[in-house]
Amino acid sequence: MNQNKHKIIIGFFLVVAFIYSVRIFYIQIATDRYKTRAESILSRIEKIPAYRGLIYDRNKKLLVYNKPIYALEAVKKDVDTTKKAEICALLGITEQYFDAAMKKAPNKYMPFTFIPEFEQIEYAKIQDRFDYKGFSFVTKIIRAYPHKNLANTLGYVAEISQKQLDRDTTKYYRSRDLIGFSGLEKTYEAELKGRRGVKYIKVSAKGLPMGSFNNGIFDTVAQRGKNLYTTIDLELQQYGEKLMENKIGGIVAIDPKTGGILSMITAPTYDPNQLTGKYYSKNYGKMLMDKTKPLYNRAVQATYPPGSIFKILQSLVGLQDGSTTTTEQINVSDISIGDHAPAGFYDYKRAIMLSSNRYFVKLYYRMLDKGLDKNMYKNTHKSFALWYKQIISFGLGSKLGTDIANESSGKVPSTDFYDKRYGKYRWFKTYIYSNSIGQGELLVTPLQMANMAAIIANMGYFYTPHFVQSIDGDKSLVKQFYTKRYTTVNHREYYQGVKDAMEMVVTSGTARSAIIKDIAVCGKTGTIENPHGEDHSCFIAFAPKDNPKIAIAVYIENAGFGATWAAPIASLMIEKYIKREITDKWKEKRILDKRFINIPPPVLPKDSTKKSIQTIPIVVPGQKTVSNIH
Repeated sequence: MNQNKHKIIIGFFLVVAFIYSVRIFYIQIATDRYKTRAESILSRIEKIPAYRGLIYDRNKKLLVYNKPIYALEAVKKDVDTTKKAEICALLGITEQYFDAAMKKAPNKYMPFTFIPEFEQIEYAKIQDRFDYKGFSFVTKIIRAYPHKNLANTLGYVAEISQKQLDRDTTKYYRSRDLIGFSGLEKTYEAELKGRRGVKYIKVSAKGLPMGSFNNGIFDTVAQRGKNLYTTIDLELQQYGEKLMENKIGGIVAIDPKTGGILSMITAPTYDPNQLTGKYYSKNYGKMLMDKTKPLYNRAVQATYPPGSIFKILQSLVGLQDGSTTTTEQINVSDISIGDHAPAGFYDYKRAIMLSSNRYFVKLYYRMLDKGLDKNMYKNTHKSFALWYKQIISFGLGSKLGTDIANESSGKVPSTDFYDKRYGKYRWFKTYIYSNSIGQGELLVTPLQMANMAAIIANMGYFYTPHFVQSIDGDKSLVKQFYTKRYTTVNHREYYQGVKDAMEMVVTSGTARSAIIKDIAVCGKTGTIENPHGEDHSCFIAFAPKDNPKIAIAVYIENAGFGATWAAPIASLMIEKYIKREITDKWKEKRILDKRFINIPPPVLPKDSTKKSIQTIPIVVPGQKTVSNIH
């Protein structure tokens, strides 16, 4: 009996040993499944960054490109701190920096950025000599700018925030990825970002690379982002930024035929290279504290009363709703209000030319007294609602929908607004007369005013103002910008009359400082009341009169009369765009020499302006090969 038990036990162990032997043979010889799994544990994933798309101006001049740099990453648990002195000497850092960097590590297992940026020369000097466990060099790509212009329009990229990561439904982004934070970089992030590649590298137990994992069958190639071709005229932009040095305000110039934005200037501004690379955080912090707000895009974010510019719109609406006619002469001597224009008889053209406050108050009262109700308050209420509907058709009171973020809507007060202020049917036309001359509660952006000039140039319609005319040459991707948007004023003769009046403003009215030899300029000045200091100077215009190529709005804060500063700046911009040269050198020098504020030019760190490293040339159809860019 005991002998049988002994045989059973021996037999059981033999069967178990046989099963294990077969299994080991299968794992080690018959299949590579577990070999692959083991190798995957001893492999490293290297992310291959994608080059963001390039950005060009309307003449295919490069505005933004990519610059590869090298960063040094570390894994805290793998770093041999006994070699700290050697490491610091080779890297040219202090031991205090070493200790501080290690303390900032999120944990001891995850790689973190030890030194954020090496230029190519710096990297080349140490790459073969730096072989310390726990450290690895990685390639990063930052944005670079061949010109110091368009910072607020182009925007900037920065490391993605945790909040943005949490909102990323695509799950594409990873911690420390760069993402567009403002301007075109933000709006067209999906098109610009491209798609990163992945490379799997086999490593030894000590972390040393041993070639491609599984012959690279799991590797993917990075795909570059799409290029943006914009409507910006770089030469005009550079000239406008030069004119606006030491001034506060904004300029927007539009091609009325397409809605393409030719230039967008906000002043003060900054060199876009300041918000790239290792100096990003330091420079960004300084700009946030700067009282002149260089990060604030006044051209689309700042709102101002339109001032006397609004009188153009009042004329069109008054003609459309029958409050006046193209030939009517109105005696305005009975209106008591501050006015630089004399009392007497005016038609709408003379009222625009001389910017008569009395005329437009009287015209506004007519528009708010349509006899729609016997009760004078209800009559004002109903008449005002009709006026409001026509005003907002010109793109005021709402965002135009341009393709950069943070556009302000401005403000056109509605009946609800006044009902909340005074009570329903408890306000009358005399309560809100300031609207008639572009003051009161009205607020507009320089972009909206440039668009208003484009509407008059086009005789009643506009295209949504925009920067990008094609993406990788494909216009269908931005087709939303190529639809005409019409106003409620639909009589061409009214626009023609206003055009005539705006020409008279320049030739014999309030804006003779905007005259350009051989170019018929149509414009309107505005001087905006400012309770916090000097009045703001503004001017809108388009030119030439009969075949407009440019519409423009200029706002200069705390500068006084519109005719004194805004009008000549606009005329210089118009001449620069149409003629490509300036004939009135005295006017140009006067503007360039004028300082409303004193801002020294930005000083970049010495090594932040070095040339980018040599990279693969890019061939753009119809152009020569472009080197040193991505």
